Amino acid sequence: MFITLPSGPTLFVHERHGDHPTLVFLHYYGGSSRTWAPIIEALPRDMGVIAPDLRGWGRSERSTEGHTLAGYADDVEAVLANTQVGEYVLVGHSMGGKIAQLIASRRPAGLRGVVLVAPAPPTALALPLEVRAGMVAAYDTRESIEGALEHVLTGRPLTPQQREQVIEDSMSGTPEARLAWPMEISQTDITDAVRRIEVPVLVLSGDTDKVDTTDTLEAELMPRLAHAELRVLPGVGHLVPLEAPEEAARSIAAFVERLRAG
Repeated sequence: MFITLPSGPTLFVHERHGDHPTLVFLHYYGGSSRTWAPIIEALPRDMGVIAPDLRGWGRSERSTEGHTLAGYADDVEAVLANTQVGEYVLVGHSMGGKIAQLIASRRPAGLRGVVLVAPAPPTALALPLEVRAGMVAAYDTRESIEGALEHVLTGRPLTPQQREQVIEDSMSGTPEARLAWPMEISQTDITDAVRRIEVPVLVLSGDTDKVDTTDTLEAELMPRLAHAELRVLPGVGHLVPLEAPEEAARSIAAFVERLRAG
């Protein structure tokens, strides 16, 4: 379905009705709602799901404004208000993980827990400008995206269909969306905000992740979360939703059952 936000743009949102708490999936920089399809398919059918294409990605409107961490967080909260979701669990991957951290720090009504999948830490990314500019260029062509998949993004090989999906999604981003992470969102420090998160948090990390390493998460994220556990997935890189969907789905489902049990 498509939802027009109060701030203007129209977002595509995948929705599956089910029991509470609803799982709200936020994709990575270069992804879309369909990045989560393998995990959603592996989850019990009674679990409700909401998965938006973030502003400027996938099938959402090609908006030129609002590509900030706070802007993306506001968009997600507007989607939740529009769908009257009730109780929910945020599930954020990479950039989506940083968005989830900011939303959770606002302590919104209805939030029961957070799952951070290979998340970006709350600190500013310590890379020079020229390196971050290269990250934007990495999504310029099929060849550059394939290179990123081979050398940076994955620990396990993807299927041909998955590789094609990643290429299509990466190239779908508007210029503003592609600039947002390296130049704006990655540089936004939310360490003070993250300390305000009160709900339980599950962190999933691939032990071969070259983007947001387990060591980085142990140093920069875990000490700032009051109620968090870290699970490391062996042989998995950064694209956990595509590389290890069954393992991730089992961890998410077990986490939700613990929340339901109180």
